[in-house]
Amino acid sequence: MIGTLPKEILEAFFETIPIEFSIIDASDEVVGWNKHETRIFKRPKGVVGRNVRNCHPSKSVDKVEKIIEEMKNGSRDKARFWIDLDIKGLEGKQKVLIEYYALRDPEGGYLGCLEASQNITEIQDLQYQKRLLD
Repeated sequence: MIGTLPKEILEAFFETIPIEFSIIDASDEVVGWNKHETRIFKRPKGVVGRNVRNCHPSKSVDKVEKIIEEMKNGSRDKARFWIDLDIKGLEGKQKVLIEYYALRDPEGGYLGCLEASQNITEIQDLQYQKRLLD
């Protein structure tokens, strides 16, 4: 990153970006997440410090484990998939994009994983172009 962001700007940034994320460390423990009140995939605050395997439905744990293992051994840097999901307060199924990114130090060592989720239903409907301030 170029420049240094003050803590209050960094926190505002994390809560403003239209993506919800969770971060796990190299020991597979959840260290934090953003958008606590408006998350698609809500979790209790007690999840901080828990193993990531305890935060996913049992039917997907083996897939999460495979992604993380491949990130740790360097054979994968990201995983992307999408699902149709009912989201409280929204009409109809919503398309949710879920991405995992390996977090690495400058030498390529594994530091952890970023899980990012976003409702992309409105994005999928974009057509033509809209210019700034149109």
